[in-house]
Amino acid sequence: MKVCFPVKSNEGMESVPYGHFGTAPMFVVCNLETNEVKTIGNGDLGHQHGMCQPMKALSGEVVDAVVVGGIGQGAIVKLNSQGIKVYRAAEGTINTNLEKLKNGELSEFTMNHTCNHDGCDHH
Repeated sequence: MKVCFPVKSNEGMESVPYGHFGTAPMFVVCNLETNEVKTIGNGDLGHQHGMCQPMKALSGEVVDAVVVGGIGQGAIVKLNSQGIKVYRAAEGTINTNLEKLKNGELSEFTMNHTCNHDGCDHH
């Protein structure tokens, strides 16, 4: 299983998941089978509001799940249509969130979720 974490700065497994998928400067991708950790830049960073292209953002990297603080409904629909589950990040680092994911303690964002963090008006 490959899990993608949008992050503001690359601090490896100590990175803190970012509050929003589309505006994250980069992504840390963790391969749970091989324990490989890879960082990729957001290939869709300059997109217009509501026009996020998650697969472009991930530069073609194939992942099974995304763990993020906030995300718009359009991005959830696009990720889910690719078979990618989207989970709400818990407070803490990537390490903390991976443990919670493995233990089934992270909640999945629903298709009808609307982003409600400061400065975001996704609907």
